[in-house]
Amino acid sequence: MKKITLLTILAIAASASSAFAQTVVSGAATATATIITPIAITKVVDMNFGDISTNGTDGTVTLDYASGRVATGGASFSTASPGTIASAKFTVTGKAGYAYSISIPTAITLTHTNTTSVMQVTNIGNSIGAAGTLTGGTQDIFVGGKLNLVGSQLAGVYTNTADLKVTVNYN
Repeated sequence: MKKITLLTILAIAASASSAFAQTVVSGAATATATIITPIAITKVVDMNFGDISTNGTDGTVTLDYASGRVATGGASFSTASPGTIASAKFTVTGKAGYAYSISIPTAITLTHTNTTSVMQVTNIGNSIGAAGTLTGGTQDIFVGGKLNLVGSQLAGVYTNTADLKVTVNYN
C-alpha cells in the first residue's frame, strides 16, 4: 500500500482549490452629459412714461404693459403730443420648453439731470409673472410700473439711478 504523506495531501488540496477559483468579472457604464443652450436675456426697449404735466397736485402715471398709461391726481398728459411711451421689453432665450424664474425690483428711483430732484417708480410688474416657459426657445417680457410725482415736480428729464434689472434663471 502506498503511503500518502502530508505534503501530498497539501499539494492535492492546493490544486483542487485553484480548479474552483472564482473568475473576476466587471461591468461597464457609459457616462453622458448634455450641454443645453444657456439662458440669456436682452433688453429690447427701455421703459418710458412719455411727456407728463402736473397741475400742482400730487399724482401718478401707471404704465401698463397691456393697456398703455393712465394718469391720476394732478398728473396729466396731452394726447396730441404724448412723447415716447413704452413698457420696457426684454427677450429671454434658451432651451426650448424649459421653465425659468424671473426676479425684478419692485421700485426704482428716477433722478432729474440736476441730480437732486427725484421721482419713484413703484408697483413694477411684468407681463408673465414670477415664471415663464421658453416656447420655441424664446419669450418676451414686458415691464411696467407706477410713476409717483409731487405737484411741484421740477420740469426736466428724469432717469433711473439704479438698474431696472430683470434676472432670469432656469428652474
